[in-house]
Formats: sequence, structure tokens, C-alpha cells
Amino acid sequence: MKVIGVGCGEGMLTEEAIAAILSARLIYGSGRAIERVNRYIHPDCTVNTITDYKALKSLPDDAVILSTGDPLLAGLGYLEGEIISGISSLQVAFARVGVPWSNVSVIDAHGKDHDKAMVDIVHDISRNRPVFIIADPKFPVQRVADALRGTDPEIIICQDLGEDEEKILRGSSDNPPVPDSDLFCCIILPERKNRK
Repeated sequence: MKVIGVGCGEGMLTEEAIAAILSARLIYGSGRAIERVNRYIHPDCTVNTITDYKALKSLPDDAVILSTGDPLLAGLGYLEGEIISGISSLQVAFARVGVPWSNVSVIDAHGKDHDKAMVDIVHDISRNRPVFIIADPKFPVQRVADALRGTDPEIIICQDLGEDEEKILRGSSDNPPVPDSDLFCCIILPERKNRK
């Protein structure tokens, strides 16, 4: 089995991923992932939309599974098999805001315990580390801002990365950005980059 990262937006597919998709004869993926690679799928390939993620472990060895972003960043990289990396939301978000990400703390809050994420965020910001949050639609950006009040961080929402409606929204703990899309991630920088 191969797990292929299809990138976090249009035009973010690697050449290695394209080659693997072109040669695949059995593909599984979310509707969004399939749509992103559709032009590279061979006409003889059987394509299935994933309806049961628990059943993925029992797929045949020749199956190719599409994972949005990079499979090892809150994706389907937990499945056994060859991993073909994709361009992740972390990479794109930090490129868009022009900040190196070599010492970033990554917090996966997508469908996870938001209270624990808050504790981790506050801890990492207190250590002067940038934080990247993989968020879900219910992630409480305002609660993060409240928890960080007095530390003067920059809070950045990166939404719909790689899509036509992409937006980068910036704010602070006193005036946090408010996402207007369900598809977003969050960067918190210990100090505001453009402070006067």
C-alpha cells in the first residue's frame, strides 16, 4: 500500500506523487483529495471515496491512499506502507507569513481535546517557541487569545491555503483574528513580527 500526500492546495502535488498516481490502478481518498489529483488518474484505475477510515488498514497491497497535505502531519501516515510526502499546511502557512519553522511546536487539535491543546500552547509560547495548530472548525481561537493575554503574541489564521479563497488573518491576544472558513490552521508567534 502507498499513502500519498496530495498537498494542501491546488498545484502542490510533487512529481513523485504524480508518478505514483499515474501508475495506480486502485485509489482511495476523500472527495477533496480525489478532485485534487483527478487529472493524473489513469482511465483504468478504480477510484473509491473513503467512507470507513477504520477499514483502510485492510486494503490490498496495491492500493494507493490519498491524504491531503502530508500524510505524517495529522494525515493517514499511521497506515503501514510506503509514504510519499506531500506539501503540508505547516510548510505553506509559514511560507505565507515569511517565518522559519525549524523550531516550531506542532499541536494537533483537529478533533482532539481543545483544553489540552490550550495547555500545550501556553507552555510552548512561554518557552518562546512559535506554535502551529492544526485546527478543526470548532477550535476556539478566542480562548487561545484569552489564555495568552499579557504575553503579546501574534496570532495568525491561515485559511483555505492553496485555494482561490485563501486568506491570512493577523491579530493579537487583545484583538484575535476570526476565521470565516472551516478549513484553517493557526500560527502563534511569541512576539508580534511587525511590532512598532
